[in-house]
Amino acid sequence: MNTLKKHLIKGTIFVLIAGVLSHFVYEWSGKMRLIGLFFPINESVWEHMKLCFFPMLVASFYLNRKLVSDYPCITSSLLLGVLMCAYLIPVLFYTYTGILGYHIAFLDISTFFVSVILSFIAIYKLTTSCRVASNTQFFKLLIFITAICFFLFTYRPPDLGIFVAPGR
Repeated sequence: MNTLKKHLIKGTIFVLIAGVLSHFVYEWSGKMRLIGLFFPINESVWEHMKLCFFPMLVASFYLNRKLVSDYPCITSSLLLGVLMCAYLIPVLFYTYTGILGYHIAFLDISTFFVSVILSFIAIYKLTTSCRVASNTQFFKLLIFITAICFFLFTYRPPDLGIFVAPGR
């Protein structure tokens, strides 16, 4: 198994574990407002996007530093992977609930796992093909905008369904 695959598998495992633990950090912190900017504060789909976004961002910093000299296209691939992981959560959630007409906890949790795994598969394929290498600055801008939106909408969410916990 090559170095890239080994590191991306480790990254996948890190994000899966960190994402699962992230679900509880806000409660464990005694609901500290600063912590809520980075970790879900409620059960809304929007807040659950943080389960992917911030752990993937941390993993991406490490993986990029470790691998960029051998894989020059990894930076853009990792950035797109962070975005893909976060935005796959609402896509998968609203797709399956739109089909079924209701949500199921097991499938809610599965959307996180599937999002992480698909994102790391995409990172691998995009790193080896260099197809998105020219989009690094654009992906950085989207990461920045997404992070700002998480910070702004955590405690002042717009009146949209994605910001409301399912079943409410």
